[in-house]
Amino acid sequence: MRNLIKTCFLAFVMLAGTHQAYSLDLSYHISLKQPGNPSVAYPLTRMEGRLVSKQSLPLTIKEDMEKVNDEYRLTLTLTAQAKVYFNIGVEANTHFNTSQCEFYLPGFWYHKNLRSPAEAPSFHTSNSWNFREDRLSAPLSGVYNTESGRALTVLRVLDAHPSDALLTHQEGEVILGGTSSLGYLGFDNADGNAKLTFGYPFVETPKRYIRKLTLVNPIYSFAQLDKGEQMVLQWRILESEAKDYGQFVADTWCYCFDHLQPQPLNPLYTPDEVKAQLSNYFRMAYVDKYPLKYHSGISIRCDDCKPVDHVQLGFCGRVLLNAFNALEYGEQTGDPQLVKMGYEIFDSWLMNGLTANGYFKEDMHIAGGIPADNEVIHSIREQSEAVYAVLHYLVYERKNGRLHKEWDAKMRTLLNAMLSLQEADGHFPRKYRDDGSHVDASGGSTPSATSTLVMGYKYFKDKRYLNAAKRSVDYLEENIISKSDYFSSTLDANCEDKEAAISAVTATYYLAMVTKGKERDHYVSLCRQAAYFALSWYYLWDVPFAPGQMLGELDFCSRGWSNVSVENNHVDVFVFELHHIVKWLADMTGERRFGMMADVIHSSLCQLLPTKERLCGIGVPGYNPEVVQHTHWDYGKNGKGFYNDIFAPGWTIASLWELYSPQRTVGFLN
Repeated sequence: MRNLIKTCFLAFVMLAGTHQAYSLDLSYHISLKQPGNPSVAYPLTRMEGRLVSKQSLPLTIKEDMEKVNDEYRLTLTLTAQAKVYFNIGVEANTHFNTSQCEFYLPGFWYHKNLRSPAEAPSFHTSNSWNFREDRLSAPLSGVYNTESGRALTVLRVLDAHPSDALLTHQEGEVILGGTSSLGYLGFDNADGNAKLTFGYPFVETPKRYIRKLTLVNPIYSFAQLDKGEQMVLQWRILESEAKDYGQFVADTWCYCFDHLQPQPLNPLYTPDEVKAQLSNYFRMAYVDKYPLKYHSGISIRCDDCKPVDHVQLGFCGRVLLNAFNALEYGEQTGDPQLVKMGYEIFDSWLMNGLTANGYFKEDMHIAGGIPADNEVIHSIREQSEAVYAVLHYLVYERKNGRLHKEWDAKMRTLLNAMLSLQEADGHFPRKYRDDGSHVDASGGSTPSATSTLVMGYKYFKDKRYLNAAKRSVDYLEENIISKSDYFSSTLDANCEDKEAAISAVTATYYLAMVTKGKERDHYVSLCRQAAYFALSWYYLWDVPFAPGQMLGELDFCSRGWSNVSVENNHVDVFVFELHHIVKWLADMTGERRFGMMADVIHSSLCQLLPTKERLCGIGVPGYNPEVVQHTHWDYGKNGKGFYNDIFAPGWTIASLWELYSPQRTVGFLN
């Protein structure tokens, strides 16, 4: 079996020709396992509608192929003549030269994953990979030829009754301990030609990705059929063309959406009920014993949620945004405790949280003291997130007749300092020291600054900020959107990631909201292009769970949740403003799928909200979970169907609060 994935596709079947320059070229094999013995692989050939081997097999395999336009619909029907343990695989040879190809497995693989290190799945380690279907936001594998514009995709047709089984072993040849509907998808480039691989049940080769930057031995699973038992497996194989990789991904996302047809859930709670529960986090997480006050939102334990001294201003903690949320909600609901803590947090950061050069101090274990200016490293993302929160706070306060001139001055200083960071081509360094010298000059996080600069323009009426925002999107268009290369926006991984695509969507949306005519139309077009990539990370289907896995027992549905990045293969509630933007894009562009997907997201992301009656595996109500482990991967603890033992609810509360505050950004920009 181990050598099979690379070498044993010896037979092929040529099916009906198409209008393109190649015919669909499929190879089949089956591996049979006797418990206690190594598996034996058998190449299969097509004969009168059946797949047969030179050797007698204890099962029959019927092949049905229907062609509808450019789509082949493949059905395999396996019937056991005796009890059998099997793994069946298919290979679709595109005859594309691998050097001309880009690959796509939604929510997990973009291009060749070369932004990721060799310790994560990428072409650095191998040019041939197979993955469990539940790693993917849609169960599809695709390849795009950059020279010819031709593409091929394989989409698994989901079982009517999805299921999963616990594994008895984590590597090698494993007989499934129960019923599982999960197969595999991938690609093989061993001979220089791109082939798409797929089959059932799952294999993961040449390595299995088990946690962040950790590849281990492969796994080959075998399903059981009893005598007389039958199994039907189905895939859709599509031939298509696209002008570039970005269009290929957009078209493929639409194709997956139309076939999988994700429907909104019946939400467990209303937006008001969600906020009422999340507000418990503000009360329980508040820490006021240090010069900088904050809601403890990072590096806390799931089982007790006790506050810790680790403070991260943006990203995971979103300290100032949660301070504003607490203040605003406290005034709306007549809760003076929340109002008081909101003001105290802002006042403490105004007094103690900024360097002499005007930047926020971002990350510290505050029990050891606030770091000196020359000890801090800044990120354009966290600085931008902090300014975003402060400007929302200042506009809110202004509307209520309360002015904060000292905050105004600090924000002016910081925005002006950001202008000095911008490079000639429009990009901002990802990370830098307080004196402005670069730690990471990469431009992947540039769109984080764009929306903040637009907000600065709206608040201060200073066109320098608007011009800088436009220059940043010039860079974004040329280096990220046009190349479909969304990377390095998350702070703990410099790889292909969802947050980079969301940042690009947000940046172009903000500029569209403050421009007119053809200029606005251009930003809308860029926003739409980026939106397909952002939404490609969001699940269009519900992955199955094995009996006893908590998420399955809670009836968790993965549709509407999103994978994080190539390096972090778990789902979360990171959405912030994306939901509102794609709803707006649906109206602006007529792309109905955007609005439909936004409805799925809106209905789905409150599923694991901890309440007193339904804690969902979290120690305290309102602390929404973060590392939701939906596939056979863990962040260090527990694995599929559970959470890691440590989490960062600061950002999850902030994200859901934005989701259920649809008028906040529109109100600021109008």
